[in-house]
Amino acid sequence: MGFKYAVLGAGLQGTAAAYDMARFGEADEIVLIDRHLERAQEAATRINTLVGKEVARGDQVDVRDGGDVETKLRGVDATLSAVPYFFNPAIAAACVHAGSHMCDLGGNTDVTRRVFKLDEEAQSAGVALVPDCGLAPGLGNTLAVYGMGRLDETDAVHIRCGGLPQDPKPPLFYKIVFNVAGLTNEYFGDAFFLRDGRVTKVKTFSELEDIEFDAPVGRCEAFVTSGGTSTCPWTFEGKVREYDYKTVRYRGHYERFKVMHDLGLLDLEPVTVGGTRVIPREVFHTVVSPRLQFPEDKDLAVMRVTVTGKKDGHPMKVVLEVMDFEDERTGFSAMQRTTGFSASIVAIMMAHGEVRPGATPLEIAVDADRYVELFRKRGIGFTESVQRRMSG
Repeated sequence: MGFKYAVLGAGLQGTAAAYDMARFGEADEIVLIDRHLERAQEAATRINTLVGKEVARGDQVDVRDGGDVETKLRGVDATLSAVPYFFNPAIAAACVHAGSHMCDLGGNTDVTRRVFKLDEEAQSAGVALVPDCGLAPGLGNTLAVYGMGRLDETDAVHIRCGGLPQDPKPPLFYKIVFNVAGLTNEYFGDAFFLRDGRVTKVKTFSELEDIEFDAPVGRCEAFVTSGGTSTCPWTFEGKVREYDYKTVRYRGHYERFKVMHDLGLLDLEPVTVGGTRVIPREVFHTVVSPRLQFPEDKDLAVMRVTVTGKKDGHPMKVVLEVMDFEDERTGFSAMQRTTGFSASIVAIMMAHGEVRPGATPLEIAVDADRYVELFRKRGIGFTESVQRRMSG
């Protein structure tokens, strides 16, 4: 007997996650649920065609209607929320009432904390809730825990990650690879890191650094963005000296985007234009997003997780790297694969009873060794090295 999965949101990441469930989740049924029924049905048809069997179907719901969401999710073993992050607390509550385990793509730590408030209720219902399970936050933090497990003592964790076009074009040397509101949410606000063993608030769009990857990526830049560390700074406070995350972009992106920020084009405070009140950031989303789509261009995803500490008394460094490209056979982009597949792994582990009930941070909820074992089966480029460091 197999499992029944639900994916809320039949967009890019949700469709990729459902495909992964169809391949690896021992699924009897996968329900793709979207506000637009036609989109959900098209995604289901695509998945059925790719896997060669009728396992997915489309359905319709407005996620703002908690009662309707709860009804749709009854009898579902595990649900993945692939809708905008601010809907996740209400969806998590609906999952608890429906008796369905739930994970999400996350991206906003304040919203994630609201999900944790459901811990006691979820435990009583025997339901597991695990937020922030996409690429970053998500895969990056799980690889960090995996790397920490290779050492006896951990001193520092540095996560660097980016979704990039294979052929970067001006003006920003970037293409939109997920919801533009999620992008600006990460770019501005505050990030939380561990510095000297203590949780420290750090301004986003700061601490620019150079970083080099193997061809074809080459030399890039990385800078502070929010959400990537999720709850790890609090989980590892007093145990790890440094824990940080930066987003990777091609060189020149940071300077050009920062100009728009400094000019107020991404502010959330309304302004009056021709007698109409508008929010600059919403105007930016509307005007800029279509100009950064480049639908014919292929993408790639890179991630480097560096963990330093000691093993058997010797200074050691663990380096975990992911580099993935768009899959021509399935048509799934690198960002879909690395984000959707990563979240699907957690949903599959939930369905199989490998995650305890309650609302739990990913870094605690999931066995990292088991996760990496499953991740390796997805055909995504992944390397691991353990190196002895020179002391002093």
